[in-house]
Amino acid sequence: MPVPAVVAPATVWSSGPRASDLPSGPSVEALAAASGQRWLDALETATPLTLRAADDDSRVTRTAMDDPPSTNLVANWWRSLSPGSRTVLTDEAPVVIGNLDGVPYDVRDVANRAALAAGLADPGTPTAVASMLGQVRESLEPTPDDPRKYLVTLDTRGTGRCAISLGDLDTAGDVSVVVPGIFFSVNGQMVDFTATAGDVFREQATLAPVAAPANGPGIAVVAWMGYRTPGIADFMSLDLAHVGADRLIRTLDGIRAVRNDHEPRLGVVAHSYGSTTAMIALSSGRTRVDSLTMLGSPGSAVTSVDQLGVPRGQVYVGGAHWDPVAGTGFFGTDPGCATFGAARLDLVGGSDPADAGDVFRRPFGHNEYLKPGTASLHDVALIAVGRGDLVSGGHRPGDTPGDGMVQATPDMYLVRPQDLQPRD
Repeated sequence: MPVPAVVAPATVWSSGPRASDLPSGPSVEALAAASGQRWLDALETATPLTLRAADDDSRVTRTAMDDPPSTNLVANWWRSLSPGSRTVLTDEAPVVIGNLDGVPYDVRDVANRAALAAGLADPGTPTAVASMLGQVRESLEPTPDDPRKYLVTLDTRGTGRCAISLGDLDTAGDVSVVVPGIFFSVNGQMVDFTATAGDVFREQATLAPVAAPANGPGIAVVAWMGYRTPGIADFMSLDLAHVGADRLIRTLDGIRAVRNDHEPRLGVVAHSYGSTTAMIALSSGRTRVDSLTMLGSPGSAVTSVDQLGVPRGQVYVGGAHWDPVAGTGFFGTDPGCATFGAARLDLVGGSDPADAGDVFRRPFGHNEYLKPGTASLHDVALIAVGRGDLVSGGHRPGDTPGDGMVQATPDMYLVRPQDLQPRD
């Protein structure tokens, strides 16, 4: 697989004691062959020269991105390091440190931004990678209404992976991870996807007066394009959902591991194929969240909320009018059917602004769930701040896949982000 097209960045932190600048240490070959705690120990004792070489070695970066030590191991290892060792690792191995779940997010942001700047400045960066990095840079541009943005993940291999947090994951009391569905790519949709996460953030912020108490102040919303989503050739396969589920598990566990004894209220908001990915992750027995909200879901092999690592009563599902994907159960059980046990979002209200004083309009089709002004975005925000009790809905006649739903055919799944109208 191609490796991240970056070069060793200039130092971005203030200089300090270089505890790892030893006359000898493990070689790049030793790092490439190590795993688990041995890999972490090798990173800690490597010289700056070795770290720079390792950060450009596909075997070492692949360990960080695809097969890292457990998030708890990483978090405990990072806490044990001296300030000088942390500085050296961040300066000399930004690709590794920036993508290592269990490392604090302010550190990862520094490392990933350094790698981003280096890749954009390098004349040898391939055109496709430079274009991808340009989209990430644009996604990070501050706007007056946005909180600080953190570059959580930056992987330029293949079609790329990226995650950007709006708000501080190290301190926020409420954390939401937004998982996209098919046809999303860093080069094509990262700017708009980050803007959508901003819409979720702002909707949650308006609900501060009614939010349930959380373990920390503030909000963070992650635009998580942390897996390769399917394209035209593989959108009917679950292969990428299983890979994405493993990556989502590490992301969720990394958030908890970094927070140690003050875990946030953690929720997943998953759209379309992303809901299938999320259900695979949360039925694995390897991770848990405080809430799961699924929008326009094509289903999964999970048959009941009891199989998910989510508290009873905190799984929600919504389907918009004329969404050709929601309710089909294309990949297995439809999470919107009554037997699944999820709370059904009431997205019918607001179909006419004049009806009963409704202030939110209903979403329409497959791609409007998180648009400002919709009942679905408002419900997502209420759930995220611990007020799912204010979300009206329930199971009604017609909640089964074949009753009152548009029946799916393969061409109906080709609802692409680029087919949407421009953002307001």
